[in-house]
Amino acid sequence: MKTKVIRLASRPQGLPTAAQFQFDTLDLPATGAGQVLLKTRYVSVDPYMRGRMNEGKSYVPPFEVGAPLAGGVVAEVIESQHEALPVGSVVVGNLPWQEYILSDGKGLNRIPTDKAPVSYFLGLLGMPGLTAYFGLLDICQPKAGETVVVSGAAGAVGLIVGQLAKIQGARVIGTAGSDEKVAYLRQLGFDEAINYKTTPDIAQALAAAAPAGVDCYFDNVGGAITDAVYDLLNKHARIALCGQISSYNDTETPVGPRPETKLLKTSARLQGFIVGDYFSRWPEGVQQLTEWYSQGKLQTEETITEGFDQIPAAFLGLFKGDNTGKAIVKVS
Repeated sequence: MKTKVIRLASRPQGLPTAAQFQFDTLDLPATGAGQVLLKTRYVSVDPYMRGRMNEGKSYVPPFEVGAPLAGGVVAEVIESQHEALPVGSVVVGNLPWQEYILSDGKGLNRIPTDKAPVSYFLGLLGMPGLTAYFGLLDICQPKAGETVVVSGAAGAVGLIVGQLAKIQGARVIGTAGSDEKVAYLRQLGFDEAINYKTTPDIAQALAAAAPAGVDCYFDNVGGAITDAVYDLLNKHARIALCGQISSYNDTETPVGPRPETKLLKTSARLQGFIVGDYFSRWPEGVQQLTEWYSQGKLQTEETITEGFDQIPAAFLGLFKGDNTGKAIVKVS
C-alpha cells in the first residue's frame, strides 16, 4: 500500500518556507500481528514544531532532515491485528505526517466519539487544553478577584487559559493580533482584550487595562508584550512561561530589558514548563476539561484547513496569525 508522506527537506534559517517540506510516497507493508493500519483524519500544527526544525538540545529531539515530520494526529483504525484497537476505533497520538500509518499501537490513546468532536482531542481536550490547565492552575494559581494577563490569547492555548481564569473568578486581560480576535475574546468573557498590532503603545494600553496591577501572567509570546507586563507585576505575582512565539524565527538572540530586577522587587515567581512534565496527571486534566466543556463553561474555536497537501501551509500560517484557536488540518 502506498501513502503520501511529508518530510523535512532542510532546516530553516529564520521563518520557514514551503521549501522546507518535501512530499514523497512511501510503501507500507501488510498489517502484521499486533499492528493496526491507521487512516489519518486530522493533523495538528503547533508553534512548538518550529523549534524541532532546528538542530540542538531541547526538551524534545529535533526532527531529522529527510525523515517524516510528526505531531498530534487523530486517526481511524481501518485494519487491525491488535486486540485493544478494533477496526473503527478512533485514536490520538504523536504520529508522522502520512495519509496512512502502520502502528504497533504504542503511544496511541483510544478516544471517545460521543463526548466532543474528535478534533477537540488535538485542542481543548488535548495537548493545548492540558497546557492551559496545568500552566494556569498549577503555576499561576489565580485567585478570585486577581488580575490575569494572557498573551497570544486567541491561540489554541490562550483562549482556554482565559476561560479557566474566569472559572476561578479572576479578571482576565488578553492580547491578540486582530480586531476579529479581540471581539472573539470578549465573546468568551475576557474582561479586556487588546489588539497589539494596532495599539500605538502596548505598555500604556496594558497599564490602563490593569489599574490594579497584574497578579498572574500566562506568557505565550514574549517580546514587547512581556516587557510591558513585567512593569505591572504585583507583589508575589506568578508567571507561567509557556511559549515565546515572537522570537521563534529570529536568527539572532533578541536584546530586551532584563527582567531580574523586576522579579526581585516584586518577589514574583517565573516558571517555564512543558506540558509533558505533567504526563502522569493528563487523565485528571482531560477529565476536568471534559466536565467543564460538558457543563458549557468552556468553548473553543478551530481554524480548519482541508487537504493533506495543505499541512505545510497551515503550519506556516501560525506565524502570520492566520488561526483563531486551534489550527488543524482535516485530511479525511
